[in-house]
Amino acid sequence: MPVDEKPQVVNNQPASGGTEPPRRLRPIVVVPVVVIAFIVGFFIYSGIRTRTAAAKTLARDTREMAIPAVNVISPQMGAPAQEITLPGNTQAFTDTPIYARTNGYIKAWYVDIGARVKAGQLLATIETPEIDQQLQQARADLATAEANYTLAKSTAARWEFLLKTESVSKQETDEKVGDLNAKKAAVDGSEANVRRLEQTQSFQKVYAPFSGVITARNVDTGSLINAGAGSPGSQLFHIAALNKLRVYVAVPEAYSRAARIGSPADLTLNEFPGRTFRGRLVRTSNSIDPTSRTLLTEVDVNNPTGELLPGSYAFVHLKLPSQVRAFTIPSNTLIFRSEGLQVAVVRNSHAELIPIKIGRDYGATVEVVSGLHAGEQLIVNPADSLVSGTEVRVAREGSEGGQE
Repeated sequence: MPVDEKPQVVNNQPASGGTEPPRRLRPIVVVPVVVIAFIVGFFIYSGIRTRTAAAKTLARDTREMAIPAVNVISPQMGAPAQEITLPGNTQAFTDTPIYARTNGYIKAWYVDIGARVKAGQLLATIETPEIDQQLQQARADLATAEANYTLAKSTAARWEFLLKTESVSKQETDEKVGDLNAKKAAVDGSEANVRRLEQTQSFQKVYAPFSGVITARNVDTGSLINAGAGSPGSQLFHIAALNKLRVYVAVPEAYSRAARIGSPADLTLNEFPGRTFRGRLVRTSNSIDPTSRTLLTEVDVNNPTGELLPGSYAFVHLKLPSQVRAFTIPSNTLIFRSEGLQVAVVRNSHAELIPIKIGRDYGATVEVVSGLHAGEQLIVNPADSLVSGTEVRVAREGSEGGQE
């Protein structure tokens, strides 16, 4: 082989078989390293960022959890109307006994208990034989007096004529004129007696004084009747008007301001469960009974159907008016401490304790008469450790003055 011949290359590789790596293999090794480094760096960055965000969130949550959360409500304007229930007795609007105005015997009666009568309706007839005889005698006396008067009148006229001719004396003429005047007075007295007996005789017929219901009949045919109300058993009938009832109520002195004339009053009765009858307070006695310390009050109730009976026991419901501008708040907003009664309100995200004065206690709610203003946010169930200036956050706000 010649010395100057060059070695042949087979498959583009040097024939000498050197150890130098091919240059085209270096990029394949660098890229995975870079990718791995990027991934590692990304995970490290993500971890640091996540831990930082978690730390910030934890700090924020810790600060928020340190601020107590409270539920608040707003006070309601105006206290609910308080109602008192008092016992009362119903009475007929007009109730009267009927007595005889003349002596005699019951000839006939025409109505019995429970009968509805009209004003002027005939109830009974009384037979009066003594009055009839007295009336006949009085009329006879009147006739005698009229005859005497006629004679005295003509006599006095003659003597006055004779006096003009001086045939009789002045004294005798005056006597005749005086006798005429006496006879005239006797006639007037007899006429008055006749009229009295005629009126007494007219009481033989007993009429209803007004429309109503007969609640008692105490006579029968043949019963002896004595005139007037002084004799025992002289009451003939008892009549009551039921189209309207009176209910008398004794209102305690402490609630006397509820007895306002013209105010409505409701009635309930045990015999009418679930029903309410509307009435109206019409008058009071305007004085407190020193014995019972009550104010006598009358309530009128219309009773067109007559279903309410006089003498029934009823319950009268009266509304107590509110005389002050007040709020109503739930009882679970109150704070009882040595400083007095207080409530906690939220102002500028801070709690503030303010003193209040309450009026009436309704149980679940109370009436506040001073210390509150409209639009306040009251804290419900305030903690015992709550003090003024404590930062709070509102968790829930009630829409009305009830308990949350």
